[in-house]
Amino acid sequence: MWSGPRSISTALMRSFENRPDTYVSDEPFYAYYLHATGEDHPYKKETIMDGETNWNLVVENISGDIPEGKKVWYQKHMAQHNLSGTDLNWINKMHNILLIRHPKEVILSYIKKYKIKSITQLGYPQQTELFNILKDFSGNVPIIMDATDILNKPEGMLKELCYRLKIPFYKEMLSWAAGCRKSDGIWGKHWYGNVNKSTNFQRHNNNKTILPLELKEVFLECMVSYKNLYQHRMRVV
Repeated sequence: MWSGPRSISTALMRSFENRPDTYVSDEPFYAYYLHATGEDHPYKKETIMDGETNWNLVVENISGDIPEGKKVWYQKHMAQHNLSGTDLNWINKMHNILLIRHPKEVILSYIKKYKIKSITQLGYPQQTELFNILKDFSGNVPIIMDATDILNKPEGMLKELCYRLKIPFYKEMLSWAAGCRKSDGIWGKHWYGNVNKSTNFQRHNNNKTILPLELKEVFLECMVSYKNLYQHRMRVV
């Protein structure tokens, strides 16, 4: 599951972790990303110390056997962790889904947690690159899910996703216990406050806050990628 930040990606991970047949991994490339970029995110040192900073070793691990004898391995990936020059051929062994969210929602949520200096922090260009790679490899449009659609129709969207992935749907995917998880990355202490309070997908409410003027250009850039992906999104009645 490839998303940018602040795109209900952790809530969706909670949903899949609540399945009896699923093992989840939380952003396995995050330590590599922080080590390679020097980006000073909260819990940077702890993330690097606890994680794997070698890209190839991460790939070797996540493309191996599913841990704990589970049938499904849900991997939560941030598209922005794919830095220039990284080998993405391994993704063709996987079922890849792109999780997108309207840039205004993402930006307003992100700036509460960290400063935006570049569009590359938000994952939209990287998601476009992934879309093109996956489409060129298979000849088909990859599965794209929009966060608002999931929030408004969680059962329908998750049923359709499971159908397309040829895995069973479980009602347990629609709710979960509040609180953090052992599977959460160390960085969850900073980023996961809202999802830790949640017990299900909350219906989408339009954020009427005005975007900061200095982020207008970033917003417009993001919208180009978002619109191109949005037109291909999975839909349910």
